[in-house]
Amino acid sequence: MASSSLTTPTALIFFRPSRLFFLLLVLLISFSRSPFPSLAEARYGSYGYPGVSSIVSEELFNSLFLHKDDSACPARGFYNYSSFIQATHCFPKFGNTGDLDTRKREIAAFFGQISHETTGMVITRRRELRLFRRARASELILELRTGGWATAPDGPYAWGLCYKEEVNPQSNYCDSTDKKWPCYPGKSYFGRGPIQLSWNFNYGPAGRALGFDGLKNPEVVANNSVIAFKTAIWFWMTPRKPKPSCHDVMVGRFRPTPADIQANRTAGFGLVTNIVNGGLECGIPNDSRVNDRIGYYKRYAQILGVDVGPNLDCAYQKHY
Repeated sequence: MASSSLTTPTALIFFRPSRLFFLLLVLLISFSRSPFPSLAEARYGSYGYPGVSSIVSEELFNSLFLHKDDSACPARGFYNYSSFIQATHCFPKFGNTGDLDTRKREIAAFFGQISHETTGMVITRRRELRLFRRARASELILELRTGGWATAPDGPYAWGLCYKEEVNPQSNYCDSTDKKWPCYPGKSYFGRGPIQLSWNFNYGPAGRALGFDGLKNPEVVANNSVIAFKTAIWFWMTPRKPKPSCHDVMVGRFRPTPADIQANRTAGFGLVTNIVNGGLECGIPNDSRVNDRIGYYKRYAQILGVDVGPNLDCAYQKHY
């Protein structure tokens, strides 16, 4: 009888796969999964949320960046809502991690940082600073002069996304010592896009991750608004040791190392500023550039109806 044959050891092995078999099957599925988000993930996010568009509508986006399309802004017409939302689809966890307040707070923090970066820059001086994994590198220090002066129309923090690339760069931002991401002849890697992506060692990996040649064609970041937003979110989501990602900090996943604790690097918007530009702005009490970032963040958080959380500045943090 068929039922009796199931009691034999051989039948048990055949019809009841061992735990090892299940483990191998799970591993096979995991490794074969595409690194790109599925259509469902793109629409609903990796945690089942309906994406950033459920928090930021087109109407809200245009009211947050009230003057981005003014004739006074060089980037007018470039930073549109559709491109932003399309870019977020490549990063399902962005604005989709944690509870609703956490999601709103992360979006407000992201908008605060890119607003500061795109309100206008002028070169002020040179300085040696430590960047990412470089031992030392020479960088032009860019001082932000905000379009949002004290008496600006609609207030000092209504002028984000006004610029799409650095004005009158006095360097090609090429680190010739980087052999992994070598500069292409005649190309310049100055600040472009919402986060002002700079240097060959950022354009290279950003392009590889996002599907464009960042070394041979860095100009695309200032010519294609979807790619521009993608580079900003890529920078936001990507940890660069010893730096954590801005995303992990804002969603509560940052775990300070002993070095972080010693350097007073505590979770909050101030640590995000440290990640973005700490070598130039952190460890300086009442720095105007840091205060500008905070001002934008507070405005967006208030409009989104969420608190800003602790540790807003990095005045007493040591930079990475």
